[in-house]
Amino acid sequence: MRVIETGIPAPPFPDLVKKQAPAKLKFHGRLIALRKERGLTQQALADLVEMHISQIRRYESGQSQPTLGAIRKLAVALSVSADMLLFAEDERGPDDDLRLQFEAASRLDSEEKNVIRSVIESIVLRNTFKTAERRFTNADSGVTPR
Repeated sequence: MRVIETGIPAPPFPDLVKKQAPAKLKFHGRLIALRKERGLTQQALADLVEMHISQIRRYESGQSQPTLGAIRKLAVALSVSADMLLFAEDERGPDDDLRLQFEAASRLDSEEKNVIRSVIESIVLRNTFKTAERRFTNADSGVTPR
């Protein structure tokens, strides 16, 4: 586990292991749910992230979107990744049809993981070039790409 020096005090819930953000909610909904799940008041969260409570209220009401720095502080204070705050469960990660293969690959040794990583990167790069080529070809022919 990597420790990042942030100057933010350790959260008051070290035994909390659950890191599941509620799916199908927007940022402000996930923030509210995670804060409540950890038993924090708006003031307690504001204190943890060294922010005024009115800013936390604006985030939770959806009136304001946090900066990258604020997202980082919120993620650390809530013991989740920034992805958990920003993305719904189905917006990130492998599709269900690849999930088992990625789970199995995560148990391989580092050399085997590097081989898999190289194969995936080459396929993604090839696909990126094909997509770009189609866009340029369609742009030259006057066809609007989908």
